[in-house]
Amino acid sequence: MKKFLNIGFSALLLGLVSISCNDDDYQTIESIDKIKIDSVRIVNDTMDVFAIQTIKTYSTYPSHCEGFYGYDYIYKDNLERTVTAYKYITDGPCEQANYVGANQIKFNPQKEGTYTFKFWNGGNSWITKTIVVKQ
Repeated sequence: MKKFLNIGFSALLLGLVSISCNDDDYQTIESIDKIKIDSVRIVNDTMDVFAIQTIKTYSTYPSHCEGFYGYDYIYKDNLERTVTAYKYITDGPCEQANYVGANQIKFNPQKEGTYTFKFWNGGNSWITKTIVVKQ
């Protein structure tokens, strides 16, 4: 039994050492900033109450040191939503090439009506989309 405990402890110690050696693969997030949403894809512009639909947004990142961080999803009133995307910026060396990132929002309306979505497109520009929700 003691031999099995020694083997188990040795395996655990070896695992912890190998995990701690891989910490160099991660970069520190230096800041968070807005990123404009270039385009929006809504599959169905009409849906039922309580149904779930995925809304995809696409943004262009200037380097691989940047990536999607999250959304600011604001209910302006019962049927209007504004969506702003945020990116993280890391330190360290990375490829300086544009790439397009796709992200998604799950929309689950709780009442019927015509919902208006405004996606921030930079400056004072917004991409406006509507979804009609029926009973």
